[in-house]
Amino acid sequence: MTNHPPALSDPPAGYTDWLAELKTRIHTAQQRAALAVNRELVLLYWQIGRDILARQADQGWGAKVIERLAHDLRTAFPEMKGFSPRNLKYMRAFAEAWQDGEFVQASLAQLPWYHQLALLDKLKTEKERRWYAAKAIEHNWSRNVLVMQIETRLRERTGAAVTNFTAQLPKPHSDLARESLKDPYRLDFLGLGKDAEERAIETALVRHITQFLIELGAGFAFVGRQVHIEVGGDDFFIDLLFYHLKLRCYVVVELKAGPFKPEHTGQLSFYLSVVDAEIKHPDDNPTIGLLLCKSQNRVVAEYALRDINKPIGVAEYQLISALPAELQTNLPSIEQIERELGDANEESG
Repeated sequence: MTNHPPALSDPPAGYTDWLAELKTRIHTAQQRAALAVNRELVLLYWQIGRDILARQADQGWGAKVIERLAHDLRTAFPEMKGFSPRNLKYMRAFAEAWQDGEFVQASLAQLPWYHQLALLDKLKTEKERRWYAAKAIEHNWSRNVLVMQIETRLRERTGAAVTNFTAQLPKPHSDLARESLKDPYRLDFLGLGKDAEERAIETALVRHITQFLIELGAGFAFVGRQVHIEVGGDDFFIDLLFYHLKLRCYVVVELKAGPFKPEHTGQLSFYLSVVDAEIKHPDDNPTIGLLLCKSQNRVVAEYALRDINKPIGVAEYQLISALPAELQTNLPSIEQIERELGDANEESG
C-alpha cells in the first residue's frame, strides 16, 4: 500500500513570509559554507605549493619529486581529486606567483581555484593579476567572464576613452565617470560584419543586451532603445539610454557607423540637455554622453570636446574579434585544465 503525504491545510497567517525568510537564510548559509570550503582549498594549495618550492630550493629536490608526491597523496586520499602532477605544478606556480601570504589569505582566497589558474595562465605580471583578481572579487565574475575580460584586455581599455569629464564634472565623480568608459568597445559577440549600419548594430545590441551590459561594465542598467523625446513640437529619438547605478546618472549612447566627426558632439550635447531637463531626477548627477564610432582621430576628438559644456566621451567599437596572438596560442583552455584535474566539484561559486 502506497503512503501518501497528508493533505496540507492552508498555512497560518504569516507562514508564507516566514518560509521565504527561512529559504533566504538557508541559501545564504549554503553560500557561506561553499565560500569557506573554497577558501580552505585555495589556502591548502598555496601552502603545498610553498612547501614544494622551499624543499626544491633548500634540499635540491628535483622535478621528479612532484610525480612521487602526486602518487603518494592520491594513495593516501583516494576520495580527493586535484592531486595530479599537473595540479601540483600549478600549486607551485601559484605559490611562486603570490608570495604575499597576507594578500592570499585576505583577498585572493575568495576566488575559486579555476579562477586562480586563469590568472596564472593568461597574465604575466603580479600587477595585472592583482587588478583582474580585484575586479573578479568586486563584480563576482564567473571564471568564463574573467577569462573573457582578460582576453579582451579590459585593463588596457578601461578609462581609455577621450572625454572632457575633468573639465565638466567635479572630482571624484569625474574620475569615476572616466573609469566607467572604455576604448575600444568589443562588440564582436554581435556576429556582424565590419561594415554594419547603425540601425543593424543598435538592433543587435538590444538583442544581445546581456552581453552588451557585460561589455559596458558594472553599474549600467538598460533603459530603452530609440527613446522618444519631444522638444518644441519636434520629435527626436535617442539611440540607447542607460542609467548608471554607481554614478547615479543617465548615460546617452549614440552610435555612428563611420569615423568620428566634430559635429556629432552637437547632437549628443543637445540630447544630454533634454535628458537633464525632462527625464533625470533632481537628485541625479548630470547626464553623460558616449559616442561610439567605427573609428576616431583622438586629437580631433580632444579638440571637439574642449569647448563642449556637457560631459561626453568618445570611443571606438570593434565588430570583428582581434584577439592578440599571444593569447591565442600556448595556453591550455579551461576545459583542458578541468579534464586534467578531473574534478569540477572542487570549484565553488
